[in-house]
Amino acid sequence: MKISRKKCFWLLAGLLSPVLALAQSGDQNLADCKAGRETCRRSELTPAQVADMALAAHARNVANCRNGYDNCDRSTLSESEITALAVADHKRNVTDCNAGDHSCDPSKLTIPETRDSSAAEQKRNLADCKDGVGSCDQSKLTPAEAGDVTNARRQLNATDCKNNTGLCDHTKLTAAEAKTAAAAAHLRNAQNCERGWDECDRSQLTPPEARQASESEHARNLSACRRGQETCDYAQLTPAETRMLADAEHKRNYTACLKGYGYCDISRLTAAEATVIEAQRKSNNR
Repeated sequence: MKISRKKCFWLLAGLLSPVLALAQSGDQNLADCKAGRETCRRSELTPAQVADMALAAHARNVANCRNGYDNCDRSTLSESEITALAVADHKRNVTDCNAGDHSCDPSKLTIPETRDSSAAEQKRNLADCKDGVGSCDQSKLTPAEAGDVTNARRQLNATDCKNNTGLCDHTKLTAAEAKTAAAAAHLRNAQNCERGWDECDRSQLTPPEARQASESEHARNLSACRRGQETCDYAQLTPAETRMLADAEHKRNYTACLKGYGYCDISRLTAAEATVIEAQRKSNNR
């Protein structure tokens, strides 16, 4: 009896499918076991796979110890791994102490490392005092540092007052700094008025600034009217602007009626325009 190639293919596929499925299942189980997952079925592993799983578990434990995780089992580490771990732990502690991290253990630092850590802490405290942030401790500053902090805080206050940011204290400004802050505030107000922003006090504007603000406001209103926006105030337009907008709207309406696109109001067309459109409609209906 002859068997076609097609039948032979499907027969082989049927025989191999369970084998392939079993192999895939075995690969997944090995991956689960090496990752330490609960789904691991250790009884299904070969001796070689058990060895692979043990190596993976050991490597995972080494990583846990290096990262300072609670599930670190130091009893399984080799002498070389314990030494490497001790070096890494010490280095991490030095970094934590220099950064002022709460996990720092100063008792494990060497004398030079303690000096470096103290210097880093002093530097952080100085920066905090200068910036007026963080946990500044004025009592730890040297007389020179205290003077630097006073100058830095005065400059910071002057900048805050000038830019209208931070915690400005006008009472601490010098006459020159107060003048600079006032000029900056006046300029900000003029710009706010010109841009139409809420933080505008027109009573503080000079005559030229008031004219500029009015011209900018008029230009914004004209632009809004041209776009048909709801913020348009037609009462603020000049007669020439009103005529210009009316002409533009008449042209838009005629084009809409002529092309059949957009809002069209036949009643606003001239007799000649209405005649042209009626003739076009009759031509299109033929």
